[in-house]
Amino acid sequence: MNDQERIKLAALHTQVIRPPQQLLATFGQTNIHYYLLTEPVYTELEQQARPETVLREGRVIAERPRLVTPVYMHKLEGFGDDARRYFEMIMRRHGPHAPGLLYTYKNEPKDTSILTGSLPAVANRINDDINERGEKGATIIRGVGEMWDVSLFKFIYELTEHSVSQNVTELQQHGLFGVDNSGLPIEARMRIEQMFWDASRGELDPGLLKTELERWGIFDEYQDRFLDLFRRRR
Repeated sequence: MNDQERIKLAALHTQVIRPPQQLLATFGQTNIHYYLLTEPVYTELEQQARPETVLREGRVIAERPRLVTPVYMHKLEGFGDDARRYFEMIMRRHGPHAPGLLYTYKNEPKDTSILTGSLPAVANRINDDINERGEKGATIIRGVGEMWDVSLFKFIYELTEHSVSQNVTELQQHGLFGVDNSGLPIEARMRIEQMFWDASRGELDPGLLKTELERWGIFDEYQDRFLDLFRRRR
């Protein structure tokens, strides 16, 4: 079995036993506490007197979704030639300023432990504990052995897919899902203003602000304000 087949099989056998009781937030960070359960690989090699389950615990942190355009995505680092050709195709089909949402995540693994009990029994114990704590941002995922990270990624993808509609609706309700006369998303313009404010208070590296302005192709428009950040520090 090649890697692609193994990935497909792992995704097929991934099950979200308990989904989080919240979608991804539109206007803030979302913190998902995950409990990812798998059966030990060694159970395939030897008969165990008592069933055991591997628990991987951690957090997935989703940043506030950002409104972007194909032009912006084309300038992001870390994408290969195929991805850039895809962005160019999107620009030709929908226009260079067609708005879309960009989601970014960070996985913070915490502990890995082996617990006594079958996977369903362990899942029930964890579920009861979550209910007792009233933790809304918790999820229990049944994954596949050494491909557990594929299972986690599938969960993230599906949670994003379920959240998009609500995120778009809330942005529209606040008048943010659209572009101004220059082709810049309204939400992005507001985000840049926030970045200027944070940079002026020393809470943001001005280099990050400069990179954001260059990705949007509007550094010249903000150049004087950007240079003022350094004049004020003298």
